[in-house]
Amino acid sequence: MISELKLAKDAAIEAGALIMNYYKADYEIRDKGYHNPVTTADHAADSYLKKVLKDARPEYGWLSEETVDSPGRLTKDRVWVVDPLDGTKEFIEGVPNFVVSIALVENGTPIVGVLYNPVTKETFTAVQGDGAKLNGETIQCAAKDDVGDMVILNSRSETRRGLWELYDGTFGELRAIGSVAYKLGLTAAGKADIFASLRPKNEWDICAGNCIINEAGGKLIDLNGNPRQYNQENTLIEPGLIAGDVDAVDKTFKILKA
Repeated sequence: MISELKLAKDAAIEAGALIMNYYKADYEIRDKGYHNPVTTADHAADSYLKKVLKDARPEYGWLSEETVDSPGRLTKDRVWVVDPLDGTKEFIEGVPNFVVSIALVENGTPIVGVLYNPVTKETFTAVQGDGAKLNGETIQCAAKDDVGDMVILNSRSETRRGLWELYDGTFGELRAIGSVAYKLGLTAAGKADIFASLRPKNEWDICAGNCIINEAGGKLIDLNGNPRQYNQENTLIEPGLIAGDVDAVDKTFKILKA
């Protein structure tokens, strides 16, 4: 898997360089749906990643936020699961909370994960059974024992909509940061105790981050308490997610499911 990791990491860094050509510059913005923008940078990164990764491994399937889905991926043992620019809203606003996210899934399990933030140059990587790293240094999930002391990374949009008001005072800090994938990377690196979302997410949002969380000694579950198997026909994960240190996830789950 080391060769797959190098392939994914090199591709993520090159895609990040492409994205930076557009950052705080002129580009086209369109809405794919309500509050779901897509930019020229998303498409440029997606086109590059698809060519590089598919050319290198033509036998693998492909699932990307910015590529029209094909049922052919469901027949593949290995599938690339990609978000070429996770955190598009933050990218548009000039907030450096966005990443290139690349995962390789084998029979439903993420076995390689790469997240690259082209502004901060943070590179989160993981290979199944080989641990997780941030810029080449081993990382580990970490959490405080008391939920009342924990830092929860949550969504800027969920916070703006008041979805977290119910939990004011329950946790030590509710810290709103953009990009689901970036929040997973930061949590895996022990920079927060928990990542949590109260709204559905797609496979491409979390797949690479799930691999990194797993290899950092943590776990990811949905708000029904189930782990995710990837490359599903329906890519939406409902109703929400929790990830981080195993004990911290269990404690948070009891609160959020109540």
